[in-house]
Amino acid sequence: MNKGLRLTAAAGAVVLVSTGCGGFGGDDSVINFYSPETPDMTQELADAFMEEHDYEVEVNYSGTNELVNEMIAESDNPQGDVWYGGGGWMPFENALDQGIIEPYTPSTVEDMEETRGDIPLRDADWGWTGAELFVLGLAYNPDEIDEDELPQTWAELADDRWAGELQFPNPAASGTATLLVLSQLMEMGEEEGWDYLETLADHATAIPDSGGAPTEAITTGEANIAVGYDFMAYQHADRGESVDFHIPDETPVLVNPIARISDGPNQEGAEEFIDWMMSTEGQQIRADWQHIPLDEDVDASSPITMEEVEAQSQDLDVDWVVDNYDDARDEWRERIG
Repeated sequence: MNKGLRLTAAAGAVVLVSTGCGGFGGDDSVINFYSPETPDMTQELADAFMEEHDYEVEVNYSGTNELVNEMIAESDNPQGDVWYGGGGWMPFENALDQGIIEPYTPSTVEDMEETRGDIPLRDADWGWTGAELFVLGLAYNPDEIDEDELPQTWAELADDRWAGELQFPNPAASGTATLLVLSQLMEMGEEEGWDYLETLADHATAIPDSGGAPTEAITTGEANIAVGYDFMAYQHADRGESVDFHIPDETPVLVNPIARISDGPNQEGAEEFIDWMMSTEGQQIRADWQHIPLDEDVDASSPITMEEVEAQSQDLDVDWVVDNYDDARDEWRERIG
């Protein structure tokens, strides 16, 4: 089993302990919270919830695919209660197919529509619920790249112009990168799509496991352009770093979900936590971290709105994603490593 770090929130302190099977669970005062999202943000969410509720929240942080593998390994004796985030709904659809998450309708958003245009907002049966909106695109260093040079389509990213300047995450570990692979295979077809992805790999200075690492590499000069989500770039820009974000045409725009883990040890606590996460207060914390909120009453920090990106959204076939999710990652390992 892949072992990550658990960030345990207790009286405002952060304690790091190793993750293991069966090391916790069964305590109805504890909510075991699995997430690959920004550790400082998930810790802030845990602390804010605990200020208002009589629970301890333990945050198990690791990459999306590592967390999914952990939940699969624990499926005979589930240890987690809530799973939030993973580069959009794709790993959640795969998890539904494997039975490791189960339906729950959050009381705070029980009137949420199932779709908006081509963008699914939640599972039809509430197997997962969209917590915010993510846009896949290109972070870049505006001191090194003029805006009019940027690729207008994903196909243009394979141009030799970007050789030695590009980074993107590893699809074997990152949900962000799995989305890149699946979206381009869907758009281009298998043969052309894999040729394209192999070209990107040849052009990359590095292919790190973390979904946010390529964007961070822009701040250190290791890359000038990187595949990532909008909030990753805007978080760095908010800290005064030279990073901006560009949205190619026909790009994945999708919600990043939250779900209840099947047969978790604290079902009641999981429901309370999910309700709070989907409340205006929970969404506001994430919006302050540059995530695009779904609730119009939340004060957004991101310059991107759902209305602005709807027209650029790629129509992603949910059933095709489920059928090809694992195969695409396995094929990546065989072809590229």
